[in-house]
Amino acid sequence: MIEDEIREILDGLSTKMRRNYSEMLRELNLHVGQDQLLCRLWKEDGITQIQLSERLKCEPPTVANTVKALENYGLIYRQRDEIDGRVNRVYLTAKGKEVKAPIEKVWRKQQDKLLEGISAEERLLLKKLLKRMADNIS
Repeated sequence: MIEDEIREILDGLSTKMRRNYSEMLRELNLHVGQDQLLCRLWKEDGITQIQLSERLKCEPPTVANTVKALENYGLIYRQRDEIDGRVNRVYLTAKGKEVKAPIEKVWRKQQDKLLEGISAEERLLLKKLLKRMADNIS
């Protein structure tokens, strides 16, 4: 059945993408997911850990562990909010800002590999179909 074949192709693609992506990020001493937290901070430096959880759609303990790891790598730091001392805000260090270009290079390389040999029209159709699929499972 074609639906089963599509599901299997998507499963295989997802697995291969994650593996390749993981290998490329490992060269930067990062793990899958850590790049997403850094990306959020590139857009909103100084947001709270709770806001990070909401934006990343991750559980707070997962974000707390990721923040701790990135803090240990010297890419981010936490600071108590000046108004509400119960709240931690997360900020990029200079090193955390510098890793943006290498991470974006990994993203582009992965995307270019995925889209190799696919025409502009096919890419537009693929984007439309993937968005519809994402909406379907939301």
